[in-house]
Amino acid sequence: MGSGQVTDWQGKNVTVAGLGVSGVPAAKVLSGLGARVTVVNDGDDERAREQAAELRSLGVTVRLGDGATLPEGTELVVTAPGWKPDKPLFAAAAEAGVPVWGDVELAWRLRGPGAAPWLAVTGTNGKTTTVQMLAAILKAAGLRTAAVGNIGVSLLDAVLGEEQYDVLAVELSSYQLHWAPSLRAHSAAVLNLAPDHLDWHGSMEAYAADKGRIYEGNRVACVYNVADKATEDLVRAADVEEGCRAVGFTLGTPGPSQLGVVDGILVDRAFVENRQKNAQELAEVSDVHPPAPHNIANALAAAALARAFGVPARAVRDGLRAFTPDAHRIAHVADLDGVAYVDDSKATNTHAAEASLAAYESIVWIAGGLAKGATFDELVARSARRLRGAVLIGADRALIREALARHAPEVPVVDLDRTDTGAMLQAVQEAQRLAEPGDTVLLAPACASMDMFANYNRRGDAFAQAVRELGA
Repeated sequence: MGSGQVTDWQGKNVTVAGLGVSGVPAAKVLSGLGARVTVVNDGDDERAREQAAELRSLGVTVRLGDGATLPEGTELVVTAPGWKPDKPLFAAAAEAGVPVWGDVELAWRLRGPGAAPWLAVTGTNGKTTTVQMLAAILKAAGLRTAAVGNIGVSLLDAVLGEEQYDVLAVELSSYQLHWAPSLRAHSAAVLNLAPDHLDWHGSMEAYAADKGRIYEGNRVACVYNVADKATEDLVRAADVEEGCRAVGFTLGTPGPSQLGVVDGILVDRAFVENRQKNAQELAEVSDVHPPAPHNIANALAAAALARAFGVPARAVRDGLRAFTPDAHRIAHVADLDGVAYVDDSKATNTHAAEASLAAYESIVWIAGGLAKGATFDELVARSARRLRGAVLIGADRALIREALARHAPEVPVVDLDRTDTGAMLQAVQEAQRLAEPGDTVLLAPACASMDMFANYNRRGDAFAQAVRELGA
């Protein structure tokens, strides 16, 4: 396949694997470029049939209920990011010598001459917040930008739309990186690495390797987390352009070529003259919302990427001040009788929950849901001294209960064996009973939500509603 100019696509037989949020736009774009597009999809439900009808009206062939067979004559497969690498379709493609691209790879190949460079972010947790902070900083510097990729504007829209951008802030998941072999970012960051999606990648090594692809071919800076050696190892292993630098971020005092924190101030010792001796003040910790430790780390990573792009210090401060986090990310819901109620429903894995628990001193913890193969011993052992009590909900709550029994036996635990709509209200009532003035009741489930709720947003909404009913 060539560089993706329109002439390359005329009459090409392209198979798009999966409908969904990336498959439908990819099929439309490729069809519009003159390719002969066939979409294959495992499911055959009402939503899929609606999407199929829309695509068929554009001349796209759609096969529902059969995502395993490679259509005859396929020259390229473009896959939705969620499709596992071990699916039969990909084995058939490999055997036939047919390349497999993800939606990110397709967008990268379709960029026109003089296209906006990409500042890319991945990591187990904090990606969305960091990319939104980065976009806010770039906007504060007067640059035309957008937060794209796994969030916000679709990458295909950003690359092919009417709007002209100076630079894009791109969130990339490990799934997307797996299928994006030719992506080359201006600069990129891996925020952290913790076991997640291992059922998809097959091993921690494979997961880390896919995350590390984000550094391949970087031109200016590979940004890593000083506190997470695995991210630095990925930088060392990456094949980058001559002159590209490793830039660390730390919650401590930064060394040369690092960004960090000194006396409540975010400082830059990477993008300054004479970094052995000099540091540039960027912003105050109080400019970061909320100023929880992991969120300050997000802000430093965003600042590092912006500075790599040449953004002035003042824009970092102005951008961080202008930024407001999405719902269900350490969102303060209310104070009742001297107890704070905080919704971090987005903490869907142990790594995110640990960061959330580290932000408060005395906590009644509401946790549980679908564990996705996770274990909880390390999380509980590290957080035990902060726990006033725990209220457990959801399908895999026994795993957390057992970890608490092993590592925090003195912490009172309420185990709620119900999954109906009233379960969250009871959980909040039990948490209120355990809490004392000065405590924080924290929803940081460390688990996915789909056993009880449509998604983590609904779970957070249920928590906030329960707190409001308590206050009333």
